[in-house]
Formats: sequence, C-alpha cells, structure tokens
Amino acid sequence: MQAKILATALVTVFCTFNVAAQQAPTADQVITALEKINGVFPGERRNHIIGVCVGGSFVGSKEAQAHTRSALFSGAAIPVVGRFSLPGGNPKAPDTAKSPRGLALQFNLPGNNLQHFTMLNVPVFGAATPQTFYAALLSNMADPATGKPDPEKQKQFRATHPDTKPLGEFMSKNNPPVSYANSDFFSIHTFKFINANNQTTLVRWHFVPEDGVKRLTDAEMGTMPARFLDDDLIAKTKKGPVHWNMMLTIGEASDVQNNPTVYWPAERKIIQAGVLTLTSATLQKGADCEKINFDPLVMGDGIAPTDDPVLLFRSPSYAASFVKRLTGN
Repeated sequence: MQAKILATALVTVFCTFNVAAQQAPTADQVITALEKINGVFPGERRNHIIGVCVGGSFVGSKEAQAHTRSALFSGAAIPVVGRFSLPGGNPKAPDTAKSPRGLALQFNLPGNNLQHFTMLNVPVFGAATPQTFYAALLSNMADPATGKPDPEKQKQFRATHPDTKPLGEFMSKNNPPVSYANSDFFSIHTFKFINANNQTTLVRWHFVPEDGVKRLTDAEMGTMPARFLDDDLIAKTKKGPVHWNMMLTIGEASDVQNNPTVYWPAERKIIQAGVLTLTSATLQKGADCEKINFDPLVMGDGIAPTDDPVLLFRSPSYAASFVKRLTGN
C-alpha cells in the first residue's frame, strides 16, 4: 500500500511539473523561481549577481557597413560601459564554477542613442523556449524534505527537453576561462542587420580575445581561489588596454533564426566587424554598470531582433528584475 501511495505521489508531482513546464511562463514567474533557488539579496540582480564593471570603446569596421547602417560601425570610437559576470543569483558561486560567463555592453551612440549587446561565452543557449528555461528552474528547486534538488525531477527534465543537449555537450568539453580577458563571447541569438538600402542580413557575432582563449585545467579547477576573475581583470586593465575582435557571421535565408540552441553551418562567411578595447575595470558596487539594465532589445537604428522567443522574453524578465533592484526588494 505504501509503495502504491508513493508511486501515485510521484506521478502527481511529475504531472504537475510537466503542466507547469509546458505553459508559457510570465517574467514574474521566472524571477520568482530564481529567487526561490538562490534567495533574495535586496538591491541586487536576480541573475548574474556576481560581476565586474568595465569601460572603454568600440570601433566598427567599414566592411560591416555593407550590412548595417548602425552608427556602431561608422568607424568612430564609440564609448562603452560593460559588465562581465557569472550566471545565477548565488553571490557565493565560485569563479571556477562550470557555467557560462556573461559579457554585457552598452554602446553610447551619437544623439543619446544606445545599443546593447548581452553575450555568453558559449556558442549556444540551454533552452529553445522560455518554457524550457522555466522548466529547468523548476527541476532545480530544492525538495522541502531534503533541502536539495530532486534527482528524479532533474533526470525527467533532461529526458523531456532535448534542446538542452547542445549546451550540455559544450560545457562538458570546455572548462571555464582563466581570465575574462581570455574568454570569447557569443551573441547566442540571431539578429537582423539592416543597411542603408533597407536590405536585411541575418547575423550572429563572436567576440574573440586578442590574447587568445585560455581555459583552466582540471587541476587548476580544484586549486584556484573562490574569487580571482575580478581582481585579474582590474590588474590587467591597469597595465594596458585589453582587446577583442568582433567577428560577424553572415547568415543565409535557410539558417535557423529563432532557436538559440542550434548551430549555424561552419562554412558561413565571417568578417571582422570591429574591435572592442577595454581600458578600465572596477568592482561593480557604485560603479557605472551597476544600475544599468542590459536589455538586449535596446537597439539603435540598423539592428533589429528576430522572433527568437528566448530573446524576446529576456526583455520583460530583465525589466522585472530591474524594478525589484531599484525598489530595494
């Protein structure tokens, strides 16, 4: 009898989990789920809570002008405020955590216009839809009885969401970077570049560090201190500028536009679209980047979003988190 009751309870839990996961979540539901997993730290980000502020400039290439009329690629130096970060809302997450790293940039365009880029150092995202992202959060919530996530729920999530597999495979083969200055960053999503003739080109971009991509060894993963990324970048920028080349992949009409878990064909044309130069890095508390909401849908003329549901969902989610931060909740 007890076994039957237990089996029935498990079925009920799984069914409830599946129903919740299949429904499109609201931004508040996602932010609340993040709070339940990580806790609430008043005035702080609900995701990517750990970060370091940076400043510098970006100079776009003339070659990119064939694809976009954005002032970002005028050839003039565009002021940049940015933030490197770790994912999640746990302020004690170590810098050796095997998880993606983030780079958010705000380009201050002429005429008080803004352009935001929000990137990760992985080539694909871990969810094709907001439903999958929300389901992942639900599967990682602590069981009240154990205080830890339910392994069966996590197993069921992975089995029923194949769109998580590409990122999982990449993460299993690639350790975290030794430094933010030695990490590359990807747009993750597909965007539209619109040129002076109103012609549209599908694009993805990849910021490649001038000093090369360098990853921690397995041995270093176990010996590095909990915090080293911020101090390392602050020290590097004090010695001199740090650079990344923006490499732009030119898409074709047949390429996937609205699924950030799918790779584009390797043979697509790639051009250098510009150079990012960072000249300063500071702890985020009280710095310029701390209060910026790096909404990826903040765009200047010449750049537009696709209908990627994850990309479109990020804006209201960031806004919900931003409001809580501003109100001190």
